[in-house]
Amino acid sequence: MSFKYQITFLTLTFTLILFGCTKKTPAAPGPPPGGGGGGGGGDTNVVINPPVEPTIANTIGFFLDEWTPRSFTAPTYNEETVTSSAAQSTVTVDASAIITKIPLSIFGQNAVWWMGPVSTTPAAITHITNLHPQIIRFPGGSSSDAYFWNGAQGVNPAGAPAMITDKDGNKKEPGYNYGKTTYNWQCNLDDYYSMLQQTGNKGIITVNYGYARYGTGTNPVADAAHLAADWVRYDNGRTQYWEVGNENFGDWEWGYRIDRSLNKDGQPEYITGALYAQHFQVFADSMKNAAAEIGAAIHIGAVTLDAPATESWQTTTAKTWNTGMMSGINGKADFYVVHNYFTPYDQNSTASVIFSAATTIPAQMMTYVTQTLQANGAAIKPIAMDEWNMWAKDSKQQVSNVSGAFAVLVMGEALKNKYGLAARWDIMNGWSNGNDHGLFSAGDEPGVAKWSPRPSFYYLYFLQRLLGDRLVAATTTGNTGIKAYASTYTSGPANVNLVNTTSSPLVVEVKMSNFLTGARFYWYSLEGSTDNGEFSRKVIINGNGPSGEAGGPADYISIKAKSAVTTAGIKINVPARGAVCLVIDKK
Repeated sequence: MSFKYQITFLTLTFTLILFGCTKKTPAAPGPPPGGGGGGGGGDTNVVINPPVEPTIANTIGFFLDEWTPRSFTAPTYNEETVTSSAAQSTVTVDASAIITKIPLSIFGQNAVWWMGPVSTTPAAITHITNLHPQIIRFPGGSSSDAYFWNGAQGVNPAGAPAMITDKDGNKKEPGYNYGKTTYNWQCNLDDYYSMLQQTGNKGIITVNYGYARYGTGTNPVADAAHLAADWVRYDNGRTQYWEVGNENFGDWEWGYRIDRSLNKDGQPEYITGALYAQHFQVFADSMKNAAAEIGAAIHIGAVTLDAPATESWQTTTAKTWNTGMMSGINGKADFYVVHNYFTPYDQNSTASVIFSAATTIPAQMMTYVTQTLQANGAAIKPIAMDEWNMWAKDSKQQVSNVSGAFAVLVMGEALKNKYGLAARWDIMNGWSNGNDHGLFSAGDEPGVAKWSPRPSFYYLYFLQRLLGDRLVAATTTGNTGIKAYASTYTSGPANVNLVNTTSSPLVVEVKMSNFLTGARFYWYSLEGSTDNGEFSRKVIINGNGPSGEAGGPADYISIKAKSAVTTAGIKINVPARGAVCLVIDKK
């Protein structure tokens, strides 16, 4: 039920007690709704709409089961003076308009088997612990469909062929990978589990579906499902979230096309969504039975196409995938998995193209998937975007400061559009002259040590560090190149994250509605440097930069916030192609 209560100067203490508040409140109320957010303007008639908790969205669902309230502790800070310049943008935050509670699973990352030993690498453990992404996917993307979790190096299970068939019908080396490898440049399965335990994170695991297609046993689907179920048993309740296969609609995937002369259960040459749905049910039953045996509860996701397959190069499999999968999966999927790399494929995209993609595509994906589920008679269930990044290449976009601002935009839009889980691709990849999705350097980047964080790491670190536990409404007027994402803490304060998508710094005023602004606000400002045009490889945080030619400051945890009193309002200089993460005290 929606209602209002009014706080006046003379009756403030009485009213707060009536509503169950036991903490003494300062006599002077905060600004009126829509006021400048300044503390204590002398107003005697302040109307506050209390927040109303929304119903949990079906697209988030059980991903909120582990939600916990957050509290904010003021950091050490350097005193600043609020700018006297006129605001070019105004962001109004309505603390009563809760969009959603924030699922912890939205901050995920992708680990990969080729990143090398992690659990015995202090730099890796330190940075991953500090970032605390909550969810870390494994063993990889496409290579998950060629991964034998319980295999020693080079030891294949029965029915794994020596050669596989690619999309053109050619025979190729399969490139299998193994959970029990002893290669010193790989991360084996137990190393992954140890990394999770040491850093306080949990996993999402992609099981090998491709083996159900290219396996040459009498019943390859049962063989692959049994292999997945045995992994659930070995996992022994450590992992809640699982998915069957990776992008199996794609002609680049293991098992897209098979040699029918080797297949013994009558499968078609090319995979379809309907066939995947049929096989998925076998996997789900086997894996859920295994979980029941060990007293664990798991959720299993199904591969889903994120957008209409309208490009000429896309196959019939892709174009019919969702219809066949959604109509045939018989309610067995607990959630649906989408991937997106946002920017136009194989293009040297500008920063403006990158930012535009981040702010529009998450909503388009969510609309498409939910409408397609409904059109095919399937219930709307949680949606996980467990691979996201950009295709932009050849100007070092992927390792740049812009990639960091892009990451904040994607996270904000994922929350606004109520995804249950998101995971950035990936923790480590390969330099490729800057066409490198890795959050950390792989050690092949000239002059940069392995496990050195890239700019995106710092943006995600400060976003998560300052984000509250409930996303609330924020609207921008004036220069709409400012994108704003706001949240509140159960303990009281409010958070606002501002991304400047333009090529010039902008002065932004934050106005709070339905919120008693306290005495002070705190912020961290992140921006690029002057190297490499609009795609600086460096990030400067409150004036602190890296000692080398890329990345950010080594002492990022101990950097002092900037802080100012709210009496002159809340105005911030947001750097070009940068971001500001701030927290506002509440009375």
